[in-house]
This record gives sequence, structure tokens and C-alpha cells, in this order.
Amino acid sequence: MAVTDPLGDMLTRIRNAQMRRRTSVSTPASKLRQRVLDVLASEGYIRGYATVDYDTGRSEFEIELKYYDGEPVIREIKRVSKPGRRVYSSVRNIPQVANGLGVSILSTPKGVMADHQARDENVGGEVLCEVF
Repeated sequence: MAVTDPLGDMLTRIRNAQMRRRTSVSTPASKLRQRVLDVLASEGYIRGYATVDYDTGRSEFEIELKYYDGEPVIREIKRVSKPGRRVYSSVRNIPQVANGLGVSILSTPKGVMADHQARDENVGGEVLCEVF
């Protein structure tokens, strides 16, 4: 079955794995997913990820989830811009998540980055997801 929203699929896999208290989850590899995982790792929401290559030429990311006192570090992760409704934001209107405690991940002309980094670089873009 074809996945119409690969990033939304990855976020759902992370959400489902955390509900089941899994230590890791795998997802098919792509450049966009890798860049979003880089932001999640740099912001401290996941421990990290590794690329697993198979003989068929297919590769996956093995994502190590992070917990604190038995609770997932990611309380909520949701897709904002979807294939049916793209959401763009100028640098002045980048949304603050949980009053600054969370992070919006944006796809900008300068790459995929967190909201605070986009404000520092003075760029807007597509709001991919929100994490807190």
C-alpha cells in the first residue's frame, strides 16, 4: 500500500511506539525524514537514529526513543502541513508551541530547522510539524 504522507507516517509510528513504551521504532528512509530526525535529535526529543541498509537496496531508520522517569519525552507530536492543506508561515508569524516550551519544525529555503533557528536566520517556510 502506497503512503501518501511519508512524514505523517513517521510521526504516527513514533507516536504509536511511545504509547506501547517501545525503546525503538523503524521507518523507511528518505531525505526529508532524515532532516526532521536531525532536528528532533538536536532538540533532545529522541536519543538518535541509525540507518539500516538491506540487500534489496532499501534502507530504514532505526529511531531510539527517549523517556524520562518512565514517561515519553515527546508528549505530543502532530503534523501541521498535510498533503491536502499546506501551511506556510512568514518569519513574523512562525507559531510558538506550548508558549515556547515546544518546537515547530519548518522546511525553509535554508533547510529543515526548528522555529527558533528559523527566526534567527530570518526565514519562513512550510510548517511541517509541532512537538512538545
